[in-house]
Amino acid sequence: GLGDFYELLSQQLDSALQAVFVIAFTHILAFLRIKNISNLESLTDLDVLDLHANQICRMENINHLTELRVLNLAGNFIVHVENMSGLDSLTELNLRRNRIESVRDADTLPRLQRFFLSFNNISRFEDIACLADSLSLSEVTLDGNPIAQESWYKHTILRHMLQLRQLDMKKITEEERRMASVMARKEDDKKREIHKQAILKEKRRLAISNAARQWEIQQTVAAIKDAQQEQVKSLGTASNISIHKPYHINEHEQVLWPNESSPLSPKNNIEKEAVESNKQDLSKSEKSNNMRSPDEILTCTVQGLSIADSHLAELEGDTLHLYGFGALESLDRSWGVQAAGTVTTVSFMFIDFDEIAAVLPRLRIKFPNILHLKFQDTNLHKLQQFNALALGRRLDQLTVSSQGNPVVNFSLWKYYVLFRLNHFCLQKINDMEVTPMDIVMGERLFGILAHVAASDLPQPRLLSLLGEIKKKQLQFILEGKGKKSGITLEESKDSIKLGGETVGRAIMNYPNKDIITEQFKETKTFCQVYVQELVKDAALIDVKNESLQKLWPQIFIELVRDCVIQMSNKNTHMKLCLKSIMDQK
Repeated sequence: GLGDFYELLSQQLDSALQAVFVIAFTHILAFLRIKNISNLESLTDLDVLDLHANQICRMENINHLTELRVLNLAGNFIVHVENMSGLDSLTELNLRRNRIESVRDADTLPRLQRFFLSFNNISRFEDIACLADSLSLSEVTLDGNPIAQESWYKHTILRHMLQLRQLDMKKITEEERRMASVMARKEDDKKREIHKQAILKEKRRLAISNAARQWEIQQTVAAIKDAQQEQVKSLGTASNISIHKPYHINEHEQVLWPNESSPLSPKNNIEKEAVESNKQDLSKSEKSNNMRSPDEILTCTVQGLSIADSHLAELEGDTLHLYGFGALESLDRSWGVQAAGTVTTVSFMFIDFDEIAAVLPRLRIKFPNILHLKFQDTNLHKLQQFNALALGRRLDQLTVSSQGNPVVNFSLWKYYVLFRLNHFCLQKINDMEVTPMDIVMGERLFGILAHVAASDLPQPRLLSLLGEIKKKQLQFILEGKGKKSGITLEESKDSIKLGGETVGRAIMNYPNKDIITEQFKETKTFCQVYVQELVKDAALIDVKNESLQKLWPQIFIELVRDCVIQMSNKNTHMKLCLKSIMDQK
């Protein structure tokens, strides 16, 4: 081994020649194809060790060389710099032209001043981070490594290695240090911003998830209550005459009133169906969430207005997104004229439409430039709810998702929207262009509603249905038109326009839940009962008409037969007729 060879020769030389040979010995170890470092246990006083241009793959068996000052392992096959603890006197380490990817234990060398790592495979600062912990290191070379090609290379090295005096054989100036400090501050600010965005992203995800879960619970409870009410109604009407099944007459001409018995499902089955239905709705919500994925939000400039455990309001560009009922509170905040003016689209999700209808007047005032409304999971379930949208200032587009809005299942809902919101001149509904034919079709289908509403209601009732502003407009117009000759009140009502819409459309409003009083509930109940009675009478008339159609041929035959019999003897018939006339007198 190397140690035995050195010891054998040293025994034959005096002390002066031995010192000279040590220097010569270190240099002749180059280009010897040495593959590993070994057999140096006895060389504890070795000062310089030069093993460059060999085939060494690993640094090992050198921890005992406490007096070693210079170690040259350039031009080898070393991949990881390690196992250097114990080299307390080492001041220079040359590892140029290896295959080094990482450095360890450099901070354990108390006297290391020069470290040469040029032309290796170092690509990340994290792989040489231990150099920053060295208090003695003053010169480092990293040129020829992938890391040296990065734009952040010099600033990062100078930022973390404040003790350096030279980098890549060039002296470090104060200006370079100052620039490194500036870049370091920018990098810290960037990391803080990334961390802040990550926190906001997680808060956003949790808020939307909680809003969806809360919405699911509300819909489940509502479904159970509706099912229970249907049970009560079914029980209450089971003993009454059914109007759903047609009456029929048997061969003995007796009217039969069939008994209806509606099978009632157990309560737990109803609850189970409601829960399963809402689970499906929630799973769909998580798949399409909100029309946008959370990752897309962070790529845009997002201004968070309010984030809570179960609701979220955020402004993205010109779109205001509201998730959960609590997000409506953001409308009460102080808005600058410029910020409010940029909002052209408002998207509602996981908010009941009745709650949205209550804030539409405030929405019109806060955001005067709204052109597009989006609804998803808002429980739009009847056409009458669209009447509330007429309170807006302007509307060009309307988007109603099929998710959580049963009204979309109605085949004529778009035509009703075009009819009721005719004064807005909608351009798109669910991203579909509105054609003139669509507007004509809406007028044909629902135009009679406006006519009936305008012509059949008396003026006091008409005024009670309109808002305060439209009341004053109507009174002013009616008084002016009443003075004109030849125009009646009923004729003028249908043509009067209030804020761009006719009276017939204007009185087709949607009552706010806050103004629904006991009297309103009683009126609603009375109307429902009244309509049911009308349906019953119509059904009875239909049954009687059907019975008459069945019996009429036989009745007609009997009438003809009796007439023929009576007319067979004219004298007798005339006498009977004369007698009948005399009896009437």
